[in-house]
Amino acid sequence: MTQATAYDIGLDKNSANHVALSPLSYLARSARVFPGRVAIVHGNLRQTWAETYARCRRLASALALRGIGRGDTVAAMLPNVPAMLEAHFGVPMTGAVLNTLNTRLDAEAIAFMLQHGEAKVLLTDREFSGVIDKALAMLPTHGRPLVVDCEDELAPPGAALGSLTYEALLAEGDPAFVWQLPADEWDAIALNYTSGTTGNPKGVVTHHRGAYLNAASNVISWQLPHHATYLWTLPMFHCNGWCFPWTMALIAGTSVCLRRVDPALIYPLIRAHHVTHLCGAPIVYSMLIHAPATLRDGITQKLHGLIAGAAPPIAVIEGCEAAGIELTHVYGLTEVYGPASVCAKQADWATLPLAERATLNGRQGVPYPLQEDVTVLDPDTMQPIPPDGETMGEIFFRGNAVMKGYLKNPTATQEAFAGGWFHTGDLAVMYPDGYVKIRDRSKDIIISGGENISSIEVEDVLCRHEAVMLAAVVAQPDARWGEVPCAFVELKPGASTTEQALIEHCRASLARFKVPKRVEFITLPKTSTGKIQKFVLRSQVKSSSAIE
Repeated sequence: MTQATAYDIGLDKNSANHVALSPLSYLARSARVFPGRVAIVHGNLRQTWAETYARCRRLASALALRGIGRGDTVAAMLPNVPAMLEAHFGVPMTGAVLNTLNTRLDAEAIAFMLQHGEAKVLLTDREFSGVIDKALAMLPTHGRPLVVDCEDELAPPGAALGSLTYEALLAEGDPAFVWQLPADEWDAIALNYTSGTTGNPKGVVTHHRGAYLNAASNVISWQLPHHATYLWTLPMFHCNGWCFPWTMALIAGTSVCLRRVDPALIYPLIRAHHVTHLCGAPIVYSMLIHAPATLRDGITQKLHGLIAGAAPPIAVIEGCEAAGIELTHVYGLTEVYGPASVCAKQADWATLPLAERATLNGRQGVPYPLQEDVTVLDPDTMQPIPPDGETMGEIFFRGNAVMKGYLKNPTATQEAFAGGWFHTGDLAVMYPDGYVKIRDRSKDIIISGGENISSIEVEDVLCRHEAVMLAAVVAQPDARWGEVPCAFVELKPGASTTEQALIEHCRASLARFKVPKRVEFITLPKTSTGKIQKFVLRSQVKSSSAIE
C-alpha cells in the first residue's frame, strides 16, 4: 500500500475539483459560447449550436420518458444525416450506449448486432428499410426494438418501418431537459461491431473518457482550427466517425452532411460552404482526384484530409497535391476509437522529392497526442524490437483512448489486453525515428474502401458451395478500393464450377463489398500438416499484406 504523504491529507476529490470527462461537455460549451454559429448543414437545413443542443436534449428527454437509461443500447442505422450527429449526444445524455450500425452489412449481421447488443430502440433511415425489415424478422418478437423512422427529404424511396418518426419522438421531449454527466467517466458511451476472423463480429465498448480524449486529439494532432467546416465523407457509423461528431462540438465547427460519397456532390458542397477539412479511406481521395477537373472550378481554399488504412500510393499523394488537398496519414482500429496514431510531419520533409516524401508520409506514425503510446513489440516476449526498419513485431497500443473491452466476451478481452497492452494483430517495423510502419496483417483482415472484411467469413461461404473443397481468401491490391478480396479455390475431385457461379453464390450470403472480385482454381499450397500457406497466395497477387 502506498504511504500517505502531506499531499494526500485533506486534499480529496470533490465536485469542485473533479468532473467526469465526457464529450457531452463539448456540446454544452459550444451551445453556450457560440449559440448562433451554424453546427449542421444538410440540404436546405442550417441548424445552429443552440438549436442542436435543444434537439439533443429533446432526444434524451424522450428516450428517458420511454424508459431508456444507463446501460441500455440505442442502435442507429443511418447515413451521415443530422439525426446521426444528434444521436451521438442525445443517447449518452440518458446514460445509454449508442450502437452505430454499418449500413453496408447484410440483414443477418444486423440482426446479430441488434440481438447481441440488446438494442431497445433503433433509429433507421428509409434507404435501408429492405435490410432492416429482413433483420427485424429474424429477431424474436419480444426482443425487437422500438423502431423510429428518421425522415429525410434527401433520402431515396423506401418503406416506413417504425411506430413513430424521429421528429415525433423529439416532440415528446423537453428542450430544457436536465441531463447529467456520467457518474463515472469509465461508463460506456458507444458500442461498435468489428469484423472478427472467426465467428460473429465482436462488440467494441468505448467509454466517455476515451471519446473525450480522442476527440481532443483530433484537434491537436491535425491543428484543427476553431469553427472549421468539415465535410462528412467518412461514415459516422465507422468508429463513431473517428470521434468527429464530438470533435466538431469541441471546436464549434460546422458539419456539412453527405449521404453518399460522389465527387459530383462533394465539390459543389466544398465550394458552397467553404469546406476546409474531410476524412476518408484512400478510395475517397482517389475518386476526388480522378473526377473531372471542372468540378473544382472556383475552389480556392486548401483542403486538409485525414487518410487512413494502407499507405496511400504516390499517385494519390501527387494527385491530392495537384487538387489542393493536403493529406495527413493516420492509423487506428475500432478498439482505439479510430485514429490513434498519426504520421506527424516534420518540417524538413517538405523539401524532399515526392517519392521520399510519400514513403515518409505513408507510415502509421507515432501516438496521438492524448494516447499514451503505440509501439512495436515481439508478441512472444513483449519486448521492444530493434528500431531498424527491418525487424517485424506486432503493433501495440496503451492509453486512455483504448476500449473497455468486448461486450459479453471476456476471453477475447483478456487476449486483447494480455501483457498490459492492446494487441492489434498488425505486424510492423519500427524506424530509428520512432515511426511505425505496417508490413503485414496477422488477422487476415482485408481493408476495402475503409471497411474490414474477414477472409475467414468469405472462405466459409465459399466452402458451402457443393463443388468447393477448400478456399483461401487474401487481399488483392485495387486502384479504387485499396484492397479487394481475391479467392483461391480447390475443387472436390470430379467437381466443376465457374468463377461467375461462385461469385453469385457469395452474393447470396454476403454484403456486396465482401464478395470476391476474382476467383482462381488451383491446388492450394499447404504445409506438411495441411495448413494453407496464405503467404504464397499473397505473393501471387502482390498483396500489401505479403511479407516484404
